[in-house]
Amino acid sequence: MITMTSITFAPIKELIVHEAVKVERDDLFRERITPAGNMPLCWCNGLIFSFTSMPLTKEIVKQYLEGKIHWMEVHYCEMKNYEPIVQLNDEQYNATMKIRVIDTSKSGLHAEFVKWLKTKK
Repeated sequence: MITMTSITFAPIKELIVHEAVKVERDDLFRERITPAGNMPLCWCNGLIFSFTSMPLTKEIVKQYLEGKIHWMEVHYCEMKNYEPIVQLNDEQYNATMKIRVIDTSKSGLHAEFVKWLKTKK
């Protein structure tokens, strides 16, 4: 006997941004370079950004399951056109570092965030 799996779509209902800081392009790129490797950036509708989520405490997990997420800090800058790879000529490593960029423009959450952020600038 085959049983059907129920699938429920539960989109995020609320994004709480605790801080959003416009930074220089090279500073944004530099913050994604770690000794373990380069962390990707997000691009959506003319902005490139990174965000830090809240640690997953019991309360934060509860809120997440209720459709509410927290971004502690967002760093962003303008980048009109999407580029899958950006480069930084880094003085510390004396090298050209490449950083992946993920096009998240199809994400409803990211699109709404960027729309909101553009009204706050």
